[in-house]
Amino acid sequence: MQYISTRGGMQPQPFSETLLEGLAPDGGLAVPERMPHVDSETLERWRALTYPQLAAEVLGLFATDIPREDLARMTADAYAAFPDAVVPLHSIGDGITLVGLSEGPTLAFKDMAMQFLGQVLEYVLEKNDGVLNILGATSGDTGSAAEHALRGKDRVSIFMLSPQGRMSTFQRAQMYSLDDANVHNIAVEGVFDDCQNLVKHLAGDIDFKRAQRLGAVNSINLARITAQVVYYFWAWLRITDAVEPEYRTGFEVSFTVPSGNFGNILSGFFAKQMGVPIRRLVLAANENNVLDEFFRTGIYRPRSAADTHATSSPSMDISKASNLERFIHTLVDRDPARVAAAWAELDENGFFDFSAEQPRFESEFGIVSGTSTHADRVAAIRSVYETSGEVIDPHTADGVHVARSFVEPDVPMLVLETAKPQKFAETITEAIGIDLEYSDDLRRMLDAPQHVVEMPDDEAALRAYIETHAQH
Repeated sequence: MQYISTRGGMQPQPFSETLLEGLAPDGGLAVPERMPHVDSETLERWRALTYPQLAAEVLGLFATDIPREDLARMTADAYAAFPDAVVPLHSIGDGITLVGLSEGPTLAFKDMAMQFLGQVLEYVLEKNDGVLNILGATSGDTGSAAEHALRGKDRVSIFMLSPQGRMSTFQRAQMYSLDDANVHNIAVEGVFDDCQNLVKHLAGDIDFKRAQRLGAVNSINLARITAQVVYYFWAWLRITDAVEPEYRTGFEVSFTVPSGNFGNILSGFFAKQMGVPIRRLVLAANENNVLDEFFRTGIYRPRSAADTHATSSPSMDISKASNLERFIHTLVDRDPARVAAAWAELDENGFFDFSAEQPRFESEFGIVSGTSTHADRVAAIRSVYETSGEVIDPHTADGVHVARSFVEPDVPMLVLETAKPQKFAETITEAIGIDLEYSDDLRRMLDAPQHVVEMPDDEAALRAYIETHAQH
């Protein structure tokens, strides 16, 4: 399996090289030359596997340059700290089942991919006798998941940008309480999109990128996307365990995915292309609903930092979705010239227009969308608690609210849970009037000294900081 750029300017390269590159040299994103396919017989054979075993099988279709036994060891190590089920499923009534993705060390779905990424990065760097300086941006959960996966690793340093004052108290504590020498937290004046722009500018400077040995852990890193594909397979297998064997082939389910940067739902799009019988992929946006507008109209118009709302589902406070480019690449029949032209139009006019293609979004790809507001998510948290006893976080609540509009008879609706509610205690208290309990370890984390460098939205200042602190 080889990987190419969405914009056509990268020679095909194997998974391991793509892993270290992050953004492609031409500014595009790495995509498989062809999508692997899994037939129904293979799906049935995989039904008996544990989650780490399934991860090795699915990732083995993408990382063909890594021996399967090495992948199996890495996936076993990646999920060793999770409960045995790794990804439990819970029905909450009304035809909706939650896919539990927050059992990892930082209590968020980002652990599912990041724990594997930490393993495979270390593996590749040891093979190459290299070092890597990770530059990333976070709206809340990516940063803590990446830092906890990479902390203390000899060959990796991580520089994580976060927007000042835009994350929950818990999210800040998870990141800023770390004091490992290879972890550098940088709080940028601005919003997530400003942080992401800084990452893209530095990653797009090939000379600087190579001199400082920069890599990525944001979902522009294809390893993140492929690792997330696994739980779509897992969820389909578990929901169909109760289906009579003769009816399992082609048994369709739908997934609703709270989405900001389009990475998590893109993994579902990959899974659907690979052969998982997915009827619909429902994108759930918060008030920063640029992606909902795109999938309803075909016009993609990112908002400025000033027009990006600070909401009670802060990890989705994103107005420029990096991974949308990978979907557009498929939409234009993998024509890199049309992808490059769309982003040139975006740079020039502030939007691009695929309204002529919009009917295909649902008819061909099964993607639909909706928006949730603060009132909607509070109501969803309350109703789920009252009917099932489950306490869900605000982002999952966005998913539940939007999913309710797309539930169909005899088609299970799976909502991807994104985080434990403890990360967003104020909204939970507002919704259901209870104070969530914290373990002693979490209390110590919340009370620990915080280590963070504050910085203006200044590319030169960031360059200087990285030059001073990077590994070489």
